[in-house]
Amino acid sequence: MRAAATALLGSLDDDRRALALHPFGDEAARLWLEYRPRPRPGACLADFDRVARKAAHRLLATALSPHAYAQAATVMALEEVLDRREDWRRGRHSDDYWVAVFGDPARDDEWSWRFEGHHLSVTMTIAGDRVTPAPLFMGANPARVSYAGRPVSRPLGPEEDLARALLDAMGSTGRSMAVIADAAPADIRTATHPRAESRIEPLGVGRTRLGPTARALLDQLVALYLDRLPTELAAHEAARLAGAELHFAWEGPTGPQQRHYYRIQGPDLLIEYDNTSDDGNHVHSVLRRPASDFGADVLAAHRARAHQPAG
Repeated sequence: MRAAATALLGSLDDDRRALALHPFGDEAARLWLEYRPRPRPGACLADFDRVARKAAHRLLATALSPHAYAQAATVMALEEVLDRREDWRRGRHSDDYWVAVFGDPARDDEWSWRFEGHHLSVTMTIAGDRVTPAPLFMGANPARVSYAGRPVSRPLGPEEDLARALLDAMGSTGRSMAVIADAAPADIRTATHPRAESRIEPLGVGRTRLGPTARALLDQLVALYLDRLPTELAAHEAARLAGAELHFAWEGPTGPQQRHYYRIQGPDLLIEYDNTSDDGNHVHSVLRRPASDFGADVLAAHRARAHQPAG
């Protein structure tokens, strides 16, 4: 990440670098999550030359596994599909994504970066050699493009399919505990808030209340979100959650192509997914660490070590 961020900054002209580079202490810009098409801090890929644009993608790829990078690339490409669906009225563009770097990756122990635009927000915070990989948001509109009933594009399909398989495996008793509302919310509960709630009630059904098949599917669903990260980061997050009690909650109808929502909660873990359109074709999903988003954990540990007395 340090090498890729340094290379990106080196590829930018003075004006673009001034837009991309921010002080690490600028918390108004650093503690930021915005997945709607809104103004945001950073430098826009649409204004980059070919070399800088590739450098931005290389930085993004350091934060994502190969399949998650493919999801992210598809999310960005969908801006062109959505623009066509809207009769080109809003002028959406697949290069309307911004990069912001906080601090100097070549010299600072504490620094962070963000790659963000419509339906994509990836934030990585680094302290020494430790990384906090959250928040990590991916959405898709349209979530599904089909031909003759067969999907042509469905970048976040596994996130829906595994959750539905989990509901099926619970049986009626498990579903009665998991389904906590007949109607889904209009968006994920944490929305664009820089701080996520540490506990959202009701929790739904606990992992220990599920049968073996449903427990395995819940574990697979959590792993799906963790595996958006590169192998080393995903393994660290999985080890942190090993043996922890997890809860799964669903809101809305359980049938396909209807508005629905689910969340998974555990120790310093919140996964949210929703489908915000009436025809079930506009998805938001996010991986958050409520107590540690934007590096709160690694920064606290790094600063505590730095202030320990010598010897």
